[in-house]
Amino acid sequence: MAAANTSGKGSGSIGEATAPRVGAQVFAHEMEAHQLADRLPDLLIDAQRIAATVAHGIHGRRRAGPGETFWQFRQLQSTDDAQLIDWRRSASSDHLYVREREWEAAHTMWLWPDLSASMAFKSHIAPVAKKERAIVLMLAAAELLVRGGERVALLGLTQPTASRRATVKLAEAIAQHGDEPALAGSLPPRAHLSRFSGAILFSDFLDPLPTIQERLEALAGNGVGGHLVQILDPAEETLPYDGRTEFHSSEGNERWVADRAESLRDAYRQRLETHRAGLAEIAHRLGWTFLVHHTDRSASEPLLTLIMRLSSGGYRWQGGANCPPLSSPANSSATDNPAGMRAPIAAALKGGRP
Repeated sequence: MAAANTSGKGSGSIGEATAPRVGAQVFAHEMEAHQLADRLPDLLIDAQRIAATVAHGIHGRRRAGPGETFWQFRQLQSTDDAQLIDWRRSASSDHLYVREREWEAAHTMWLWPDLSASMAFKSHIAPVAKKERAIVLMLAAAELLVRGGERVALLGLTQPTASRRATVKLAEAIAQHGDEPALAGSLPPRAHLSRFSGAILFSDFLDPLPTIQERLEALAGNGVGGHLVQILDPAEETLPYDGRTEFHSSEGNERWVADRAESLRDAYRQRLETHRAGLAEIAHRLGWTFLVHHTDRSASEPLLTLIMRLSSGGYRWQGGANCPPLSSPANSSATDNPAGMRAPIAAALKGGRP
């Protein structure tokens, strides 16, 4: 994915020329890795805070099965064992009743934040980089799922766990393996996921659509359900640059100078919309969900939408007591708009100019 960095912030602005040597690039990547590691404790705290304010309550499977929570009474059937009879409830009726519990078997959710170079992009109108927002959303989702009794894991890196320290373990894994292909690549790693598990992928999804489709279809085997969260900088949606502007590729040494950046805006937005519509169609064919989040909006918005979708799919979650109304995603920045799409400032959508 290639949302190219640009330092243009207005009419006539020109980005800094970048022709770094290989050695300088290596040191720059090393410094970025250290900075990310230093930021992880703060990001973890942000994730836990957001998780605590998004929702409350535990959601089971909404059906009878193994568990500890009372579900319902029903009349005894000929196939039921006599040991299942609830004699206290039956004593107040002419019928025999069985006490059923709600099924609370844990699901496994595989999480993946894209930490590739394009995710480091942060424009002058965004408070955080896409990479940081991806980590916060991933850790917050993990926190909510673990509180609800589900198992979580980093795709391609860790084993599923329902430990109360799961989010800390995930943060530690990111700090230790953030520069490995499983996280530093622009596509989720190839993996054979357990049957009927789930996946949540956080990325800008700017690679060519056929490449994305091939990788997602491989992950979606065995009945794996999934959720795509496209994270974009607001500048990647609007291309808010005027005059002579120099664009730098975030995943290479490519640069391109536009004499009148504003003249590209309409074509750029159209290309982004087409790309996003393609992503939504891929997700629809796989039976996955797709939502868009912009880094100038609150992180709780996409998280709330995501949790609602997880709940409808049978997953359990638990957050804090300060729960905003479930209708709030309507205020989100295209978080529930499967037809919307993004427009990177980029080497435009990984392989061409807008």
